[in-house]
Amino acid sequence: MTISLNGLRTVIYPSTDLAADTAWWSTLLGQQPYFDQPFYVGFNVGGYELGLLPSASPEDGALVYWGVDDVAAAVGESIASGSVEHTPIADVGVGIVTATVRTPSGSILGLISNPHFQLA
Repeated sequence: MTISLNGLRTVIYPSTDLAADTAWWSTLLGQQPYFDQPFYVGFNVGGYELGLLPSASPEDGALVYWGVDDVAAAVGESIASGSVEHTPIADVGVGIVTATVRTPSGSILGLISNPHFQLA
């Protein structure tokens, strides 16, 4: 089995203080987020997603999501190769589907299908 990754799509940083982190990233990037809700803040950086997620565990570090055509198939292939589910497959809105698996070495692999993804 092999998995076909379509390239990097998203990096999500855990946030224990969403307001402070949003202000810091806004200053650093010189822009306001395009999406700002209590459950997630998103910035468009060169066509890629930089997200802040208060529900993510800081112990896991930044979550990197690779684009795939079919998240369920990619998760299945990953698990068949020895990984275990980290976060289940979820439709997070507007047709965007995500999931994460923990690799045999303990790293987290993020998988995302985003029909709206376009490089800037």
